[in-house]
Amino acid sequence: MTKMLEGCGYRLSCWLAQPRPWHRSSSQSEPEVLDYLKPGDVLLVEGSSRLSTVIKYLTQSSWSHAALYVGSEAAEGAGGRPGDCFVEADLAEGVRLVGRDEFIDVPLRLCRPVGLAAEEIESLLCFACQRVGHRYDLRNIIDLARYLLPLPPVPVPWRRRMLSLGSGDPTRAICSTLIAQTFQSVQYPILPIEECPQIASNGAPGGVLRRRHHSLFTPRDFDLSPYFQIIKPALQRGFDPHRLVWHETPEAFSGGS
Repeated sequence: MTKMLEGCGYRLSCWLAQPRPWHRSSSQSEPEVLDYLKPGDVLLVEGSSRLSTVIKYLTQSSWSHAALYVGSEAAEGAGGRPGDCFVEADLAEGVRLVGRDEFIDVPLRLCRPVGLAAEEIESLLCFACQRVGHRYDLRNIIDLARYLLPLPPVPVPWRRRMLSLGSGDPTRAICSTLIAQTFQSVQYPILPIEECPQIASNGAPGGVLRRRHHSLFTPRDFDLSPYFQIIKPALQRGFDPHRLVWHETPEAFSGGS
């Protein structure tokens, strides 16, 4: 019976992972993002699969998937193929190593942790690579599929609870859960709960922080987190607004006719 259920879950996960051909991205694809990667960066992806539709609906965000950039050296040490440099949790295949080609021609956002020492980055990468081969958590796969037939009018306060995936089995993971656990392993904050919040003299939070459970994190939380820097290629290249060429005449900017 267990094997039969696992087989059904696997087939359902494959169906959920299939892209929707009529999907249109809500944001522009920036392949240049991949040129600015550093080990420890979190890459957010706007997916087009059936599962992505559910995640984007429940989180009210365009980001439906997350991958951790570990670099080719760490990936090779974890048994990766040439070109592999990301750790991600795939719905059907589990935690795996993939290359840059997986993220070509899709909208991306690069989120970078700040202030971690080299040995902390190394520990973070090691933690993620050690989980390669673990299975995706299929506990709520049937529930996820149910939201596609059709998408229900779920009140906003309930949506995060509905994404509280996770059976508590450390050998299973979803994409954002895996990355949340990875950063929590080196005590790096994502969206912690502040208890007795205070502000230190340097402007940083001075209260006591409490971790959120890793199963409560979604891809958009790395975008919303005040502790991750958003890397934008146009600004990294040295953006100068005065060098832009506009089609409109100067009068159009001042409201003239």
